[in-house]
Amino acid sequence: MRALLPITLLVAAASAACSASLIPNTLVEDSTQNRKVVLFCEEYRHAVEDKNIGKLVSMASPQYHSRGTGTHDFVDFDRLKGTLTTDVPKTNAIRYEIKYQRVMFGENNHVLVNFRYAASWKAVKADGSEEWQHRVADNQIDLVPEGDSYKIIAGM
Repeated sequence: MRALLPITLLVAAASAACSASLIPNTLVEDSTQNRKVVLFCEEYRHAVEDKNIGKLVSMASPQYHSRGTGTHDFVDFDRLKGTLTTDVPKTNAIRYEIKYQRVMFGENNHVLVNFRYAASWKAVKADGSEEWQHRVADNQIDLVPEGDSYKIIAGM
């Protein structure tokens, strides 16, 4: 049994050396580019929690487009801005947690960020009462570079 201990330690050390380090609290490989993307997405997450409509609109690209699952779910920049302006004020609290899973640098300088989110919000109902609502789902945000930062082109 003692003879196996050095081999086990050697295998463990070798596998640790070969594995990439991750950005803390994510499943994303730690690199300068990935950190920049995750930090931008964290700004977005905080803007959602703070209900900062101006910040959210400024983070969206004027070419924003997103297609949902229904036939009338196409959202362009103007519809996004309108939805944020009308829906966000109807909430009294928002909690938005993100677990970043992957950052991919794709064609045409697009950056795709895969993540799982857990959202909770206190919605004001028509009768004035409040109700907590929750959603957990996977999502992908599509970013395009702009200057030293990014703009969200889809997936908000």
